[in-house]
Parts: sequence; structure tokens; C-alpha cells
Amino acid sequence: MNTELLINDLIELTKKNMNDIQSFKNLSLEKLNLKPSAESWSILECIEHLNRYGEFYIPEITKRLEHSNYPKSDTFKSGILGNYFAKSMLPKEKLNKMKTFESMNPNNSSLDRNVLDTFIHQQESMLNLLNKARNTNLTKVKTSITISNWIKLRLGDTFRFVIHHNLRHVVQAKNLVK
Repeated sequence: MNTELLINDLIELTKKNMNDIQSFKNLSLEKLNLKPSAESWSILECIEHLNRYGEFYIPEITKRLEHSNYPKSDTFKSGILGNYFAKSMLPKEKLNKMKTFESMNPNNSSLDRNVLDTFIHQQESMLNLLNKARNTNLTKVKTSITISNWIKLRLGDTFRFVIHHNLRHVVQAKNLVK
């Protein structure tokens, strides 16, 4: 896979996610906190879930990029596990439910509009990281993941996973607006 094309695609997805979340700022706080059922998430809970993942992945990616000694590579080769994780996050016509870790579950949290600003700020950081990643090897640089300290994903797969995960929950939140 061409590194430049991958990064450009991920930048476009990130910008789209940011624009979608920006549009939520026009909604009332009541609408942002409305839940279809007690177990499902509100719009703000969907975005807070993403913010919690961002709190882990943005510093992790930053650290790995800062300590990378690998020269730039024009190609990225996805790993088996990383590719599986990234693809499993892409939204489908009917979103399949997945269990989330308790620490990442915002259900019944008291949330306000700051959740939207936090997400947008995190995505600005992600855009900066994607641009910095143009100068390294997305295959050789490895990152930790939230589910295990022992499993490492290739940086390109980590970017794909995080951004696809964001897209998945932005789509979920957009469906709640309807």
C-alpha cells in the first residue's frame, strides 16, 4: 500500500469526522444527551468513548514517532492482526455491537458540550501526527494497544484502527440525530 495515499486517505477521514462533530454543536444539550434506551449511548457518550481512546492513542503515537529512527518508506505493509482490527472497525450498513472495556464505557456519564471540543482538539492532534508520520516507516514503527501491553501494532495499522473506530462511532452518533 502506498504510504502517501494511506496518510492522505486517513487525513480526509479525520477531517470528515471533525466536520460531522462540529455540526453537532448546533444541537441542544437535551438532544446531545438523548438515549434511545438505557443500555445504548447518547451522541455525547459516543464521542466521549472516542475521547477516552484518544487519551491513550495520541500520546502513544506521539511517543513512538518521537523515538523512531526508521527512515521514511514509500510503502506500508499491514500486519495480519492490525489489518483485522482496522477492518473490523469500519462501519457496516447495520452496525454490529461490540463489547467495550469498562474504562472506555461512558454509559450514564454526566457530559456536556466540552466533549465535542475535546474530540475536535484530539483530531487536530491526530492530523499533526499523520503529517509527522510521512517521515517515518509506518510498517517498522510499532505501538502498544489498549487491550494488551504485549501486542504491538504497526503504526499504519494503529492509525487505521483509531480513525476507523472514530468513523464507526461518528456514524453511530449521526444515526442518533435522525
